[in-house]
Amino acid sequence: MAESREEVPESSKISLLNYIDLSSRDVQSSVSLLKQACLDSGFFYVINHGIDEEFMDDVFSQSKKFFSLPLEEKMKLLRNEKTRGYTPLFDEISDPDNQKIGDYREGYYIGIEVPEDHPDAHKPFYGPNMWPSADILPGWKETMEKYHEKALEVGKKVSRLIALALGLEFNFFDQPAGMLGEPIANLRLLHYEGLASEPAKGIIGAGAHSDYGFITLLVTDNKYGLQICKDKDAKRQIWEYIPPLKGAFIVNLGDMLERLSNSYFRSTLHRVLGNGQERYSIAYFVEPNHDYIVECLPAYQSEKNPPKFPPIKYQDYLLQRYKDTQADLNSYK
Repeated sequence: MAESREEVPESSKISLLNYIDLSSRDVQSSVSLLKQACLDSGFFYVINHGIDEEFMDDVFSQSKKFFSLPLEEKMKLLRNEKTRGYTPLFDEISDPDNQKIGDYREGYYIGIEVPEDHPDAHKPFYGPNMWPSADILPGWKETMEKYHEKALEVGKKVSRLIALALGLEFNFFDQPAGMLGEPIANLRLLHYEGLASEPAKGIIGAGAHSDYGFITLLVTDNKYGLQICKDKDAKRQIWEYIPPLKGAFIVNLGDMLERLSNSYFRSTLHRVLGNGQERYSIAYFVEPNHDYIVECLPAYQSEKNPPKFPPIKYQDYLLQRYKDTQADLNSYK
């Protein structure tokens, strides 16, 4: 990643986010800042998270090497029914109501490695990963496995602060029987080609959407593109850019936190606009385990404020969301 940061286009709105320092010993202050961010925008930066910048740069470098391969090589690793592997341009349509074509980006999914003979391998989002040949991309698999493991640890650390911000025990989410005991955790490498988005015409890097899971950890290169809409129910949506910040995670809340907290914390609508330049980012989706029943926490419901969402098994929710937004694999045959 380059050291400098590109200037945001003139007249564009910028959203200023709180910084959550995971190395801080002042937990109360961190929880207060995080809670404020969750109530304001659902987005915040996480710094001093324990993953060094040199390694992050290597992950980006390896990502670029994969996306630079000829299309026929990448298509050999086309995503499977477990949502592992390569997703070509237009494979996903994040905002079906407003997009004329799919998202103008390509990606690569890597999940928790579960061997085919493992008792949990039958679950919809568990199984072996798909890997490029070591002859073509030496060290690629090892780099991505290491990053996946480190990012999950960061996600669990953030989950403890979120638990405290909700008035729960710090390990409410991060315990063996909890939501993140055996999580679905997907790393997704993303490459936006150099196309300028035209939202009014339904042409966009990534359509407006909220993330499906618990939280998302995002790192980007130095290109602007990510925008958020703080009020997703507004008739006239106001979009603000999130400035890239080298070495930091941009963290956002997912739909499951909104369901758990009865909309006290809300998942935030966001999208990516292309400006004619290539852009790379790496998303890490921290999601509940397959069988976890997501329902409103007792402290966030009452007779006057009943649950806004019915209980749902997480795997059912995720399967439906992917069905709604991903191209049918049969279309590639």
